[in-house]
Amino acid sequence: MAATAYGRMADGAAVEAWRLGGGGGIEATVITYGARLASLTVPGPRGRVQVLLGCADMAGWEADRAYLGATVGRFAGRIEGARFSLDGMEHLLAANDGAACLHGGSPGFERALWRAEADGDGVVLRHVSPAGENGFPGRLAVAVRYSVRDGRALVIEYTATTDAPTELNLTNHAYFNLSGGGDISEHALTVAADAFVPVGPGLIQNGPPCAVDGTPFDFRVPRRLDDGLGSGHAQILVAGGYDHSFLISPGPVLAPRWIARLAAGGVEMDCFTTEPSVQVYTGNFLDNPRHGAVTLETQHVPNAPNRPEFASTVLRPGAVLRSETVYRFSG
Repeated sequence: MAATAYGRMADGAAVEAWRLGGGGGIEATVITYGARLASLTVPGPRGRVQVLLGCADMAGWEADRAYLGATVGRFAGRIEGARFSLDGMEHLLAANDGAACLHGGSPGFERALWRAEADGDGVVLRHVSPAGENGFPGRLAVAVRYSVRDGRALVIEYTATTDAPTELNLTNHAYFNLSGGGDISEHALTVAADAFVPVGPGLIQNGPPCAVDGTPFDFRVPRRLDDGLGSGHAQILVAGGYDHSFLISPGPVLAPRWIARLAAGGVEMDCFTTEPSVQVYTGNFLDNPRHGAVTLETQHVPNAPNRPEFASTVLRPGAVLRSETVYRFSG
């Protein structure tokens, strides 16, 4: 496996592309700009399907503000008030979404040029975030490994270390449309969650968790997304669709377990993860069309640094963050 030239950033920096899979199975392209999953084609009943939203060239990627396919960090989601306290010290973060810090501030990991190298049947991308970047403490070293397993599964593995206590919440922001176009109203979603976290003003997860029973958030059996999008439920209205954390377990687990299934157009995608929650976002701020894709962002609950009832996102010196997510396709 070797890198190929993908393009150049506006400042002249060269961006590489790494292609994984093939041979009739799924095929993925990863680029070093933002450690992004740039494309993903899968076999479908009527031929191959491009199941990701993406951009055609580097100008498009650099203009993107939707985090298309990006590795998101340091902290996925919104941190209320762009601040948190850790070990008695308050840290003020970069506010880039009203008064909140969204996806680690701006620029975040999605704008970084990562270093990449072949790693067995995959590619590993590395990035160092200096202490104090966007207000986060600690020098953070992050690695993301992409690989294709058995021709059907895309595997994303994260590791990270720090030299000072910090808050960390990594995810991939891939936008899926299994039909290959149009909106996602006909997509059926299943999520193994009994509770979700409501959002308040500014789309901040402000808890406490709510039971999914009797609500459009009950995906314990397959449910079409348009049923909920058109439901008129107060939480759907405040977010313009789904933009909510679904609670899978009290904390991270050691091995990926099944948490969700998305199906449309004869293609099914099963999601497995070690993370304790999944953020379902239905592209509420996308254009042409709105609700043109859905994300299944495996992660900890956004705003967890300010909500002690949720699983901790603290990483300390000497510890290694390890996280794995698998998207397996059939059709």
